[in-house]
Amino acid sequence: MKELLRSTDPTIMAFASALLEGEDIDCFQMDVNMSVLEGGIGIFPRRLMVRADDYDDALVVMRDNEIPLGR
Repeated sequence: MKELLRSTDPTIMAFASALLEGEDIDCFQMDVNMSVLEGGIGIFPRRLMVRADDYDDALVVMRDNEIPLGR
């Protein structure tokens, strides 16, 4: 798995996940449950992971839809 996207904005994460799934690219959000530690204020970024084989294709999807990669 490779990190594709890192963001504190849950709407970007949901949009990116939906786009990838629409292209049959499996993805997984990590750090979703960090809100327990942060108190729900959204300071810790979530990570969107994809398989290493799908990484280049996923980058194209992100760039085509103007999603900032947050690195």
